[in-house]
Amino acid sequence: MVRNNGKRLRAIALRQHGRTYTEISEEIGGVPKGTLAYWMRTVVIPQTALKRMTSRIARKLVRARRRGQEILRGRRKIYFSTIRQTHMSRVRLLKNPDIAKLILATLYLAEGGKTQKGSLMFGNSDPGIIRLFLHLLRFCYRIDAEKFRCTVQGRRDQHGEKLERFWSLTTGIPRSQFYAFRADPRSQGKRTRKKEYLGVCRIDYFSAAVFHDLMILGRLLCEGL
Repeated sequence: MVRNNGKRLRAIALRQHGRTYTEISEEIGGVPKGTLAYWMRTVVIPQTALKRMTSRIARKLVRARRRGQEILRGRRKIYFSTIRQTHMSRVRLLKNPDIAKLILATLYLAEGGKTQKGSLMFGNSDPGIIRLFLHLLRFCYRIDAEKFRCTVQGRRDQHGEKLERFWSLTTGIPRSQFYAFRADPRSQGKRTRKKEYLGVCRIDYFSAAVFHDLMILGRLLCEGL
C-alpha cells in the first residue's frame, strides 16, 4: 500500500509537469492507464503542463499517421506489384502476330480515324499509348517509314519545338516528317496548369491497304460478339 502510494504521488507529480499517461506508466513501472486515470481524477494540471501534453499528443498523432500512411503505401505497392506479375505472361502474348493484330485493330477502332480512306490517323496525349500503337503497327505490317507524318497539337503557351522534339524521340519519327505545330485557339490567354501535359500527337500513315485491313478486322471483332 505504501509502495502504491509512493507510485501514486510520483505519478501525480509527473502529470502536473505535463507527462502523458504513457510516459508516466513507463517511468514508474508499468502502472495501467486505467489506474492512472483513477489517481488523476481530482488532480489540477497547470496550463503550461496542459500545453506540453497537447503538443506531445499532437506530435504522436502525426507520427502515427505517417506510419499508417507508410504501411498503406507498402501494402498498395505489394498489391499492384502482384497484379503486374499476374499480367506479365499475358503481355508476352503480344509476340504472337495474330494476337498483336487483334489488339492493334481494337486500339485503332477505339482511337483511330475512320473517315479518311487512304491512310491511318491515330492521336493521343499519352506517350505510352502512342508507343504501343506504333510498336504493334510496325510489328504487324511491313512499314515504309517515309509514309509517316506527325502533327503535334498543344496549347498557346506551350513551346511547339520542345513538344515536337519530345514526340519525335517518343515515336522514332524524324522531325522533318512533322507538320507545323498547331496551337489550340481555345487556350488563348489560359495558362497550362498540368506541367506533364505535352500536347496531342497525331500520327498519319499513308496506306489504304493497312487502313482497310485494320477497319475490316475491327468490324469483324464487333460483329462476332
